[in-house]
Amino acid sequence: MDKLERILSRPVAKPYRSGSILREEQPYLNDDGHVDFSEDDIENPKQWGRGRRWYITIVSISLVLNATFASSAPSGCLEGISEEFGVSTVAAGLVITLFLLGYCFGPLFFAPLSEFFGRRWIFYGTFICYIVFNFLCAWAPNFGALLAGRFITGTFASAPLSNAPGVLADLWGPVERGNALALFSMITFAGPGISPAIAGFLQLTLNWRWTFYVLLWMGGITLLFLFTIPETHPGTVLTNKAKRIRRLQIPGYENVQSPMEASGQTLTQIFKVALTRPWIILFDPISFLVALYISVTYTLLYMLFTIYPIVFRQMRGWNSGVSELPLIGTVIGAALGALMVFLNSLKVAKRMKAGETIKPEDRLPLAMGGGIGFFICMFWFGWTANFNSVHWIVPTIAGVFLASSIVLIFVSFLNYLTDTYLMYAASAIAANTVARSAAGAAAPLFTNQMFTALGVGGGASLVGGVAALLAVVPFVFYKYGEGIRKRSRFAPTPSKEDEESQDSEKEKEKEQGGEAAPATSDSSTSVASSVSSTEHRTASASHEKEHKRDEDVHQNAFGEPRTENVNFGKE
Repeated sequence: MDKLERILSRPVAKPYRSGSILREEQPYLNDDGHVDFSEDDIENPKQWGRGRRWYITIVSISLVLNATFASSAPSGCLEGISEEFGVSTVAAGLVITLFLLGYCFGPLFFAPLSEFFGRRWIFYGTFICYIVFNFLCAWAPNFGALLAGRFITGTFASAPLSNAPGVLADLWGPVERGNALALFSMITFAGPGISPAIAGFLQLTLNWRWTFYVLLWMGGITLLFLFTIPETHPGTVLTNKAKRIRRLQIPGYENVQSPMEASGQTLTQIFKVALTRPWIILFDPISFLVALYISVTYTLLYMLFTIYPIVFRQMRGWNSGVSELPLIGTVIGAALGALMVFLNSLKVAKRMKAGETIKPEDRLPLAMGGGIGFFICMFWFGWTANFNSVHWIVPTIAGVFLASSIVLIFVSFLNYLTDTYLMYAASAIAANTVARSAAGAAAPLFTNQMFTALGVGGGASLVGGVAALLAVVPFVFYKYGEGIRKRSRFAPTPSKEDEESQDSEKEKEKEQGGEAAPATSDSSTSVASSVSSTEHRTASASHEKEHKRDEDVHQNAFGEPRTENVNFGKE
């Protein structure tokens, strides 16, 4: 009994775990005989104190802030870079392009690694490498070294962008996670909005290298906090727990395993799926159109870092620091968009508590409103910025609502992807990440020529016209999305029989006192998904009939359930 007490009392010393566990309890095993989280398990990240979970959330999102801040920071000092190395301003823009290309490659490798080794160690390794190679950027002896440093730092900086949503899935339930993801999305847009102004003033008063010194200071401070957060990946936590039990040789539990260990998956198998499935899912109708829409919005985001200097520096004669200040309006807009997401989450929570089933298409009204606002604000910005006689505050306000619209589109569609693809959501999000990053990487290479040739009004009208065409996408999905999902190879949709069974289960629950059915395992919760647990189980069960012999469901690097070893050629 002494050994049993030791294994169960050990977590009490952890500051993020409760000391209320009873010592006479035995290690909890699921129906398959594997170590799992029991109800109110003190080792389950979702059961940690609220303050502790928010602390981990903020630290994780601060890593994202470092990445997004660094992505656009050089746009405020491109003139200094071009002067020192004797290259054109367009060529200097490659420091942004190559950083964003690093975004394309990083998630495909770091997400599977975090699934295998846990999130914490991937955060440690990638962020330390990000800081190290920022030294190369800060003291680059030539332009080639600067470009190499930017590509490598972009690759390592992409790890928080792919793994931070997984941390949020580890820590929060469906409704609360939506609020955390709103903060994540706001930072995704706030970082690029703030950094060009800081870089512009540093170039005026010091030189362009100070931009990278600031990145090093930010990274160093963040690294100190990073070392304080624990592992949150449920699969890794359960594996560590199973190893602890085996070491103690508790009678009857000498060979116990976690679900991840029992799956027998190797790193090679995980990489095989991670490097092939996203490209297959990318061309699924829903995934493709969402990737196309978000790629356009992401391209515009990085076009703004060239458009604003044209409008406020070249046309109005402001200096390199002041001309970047209107970009702060996009930060305000991102915060406003996040607030709208938060208010919408409250409505969704009320509907879920009332027993209403939330369908993936219920995520789309935010994108519908954001899509309309996107093209309206683009025309508003372009034709007010086109004339110096119009006060500068008018296009700046347009930029505020433009950023809000982009956040609504971004969050709404990422939630829609997650709710649509469930077990395959990680692959859908990975494909989306690569597509939008590649599109954003191209923005600095053509924006200046495009707006010089067409003018600010003409260039904005071209972007606004494309946005107007794409604005119909969420409306189409809202009306026909369920039918499209039923015909998809990767979007599990409950059949009518399953839905009728679900309704009958709810009626029985009401008759028996209104107790809810047990929730699904925390280790199989999708990122940003507010789908009810019953619907999730029904959808998963329906899909399991099709892939029963090959399935091995477990939580992937993005925090969503994922089915491995599916033979895509035999659907």
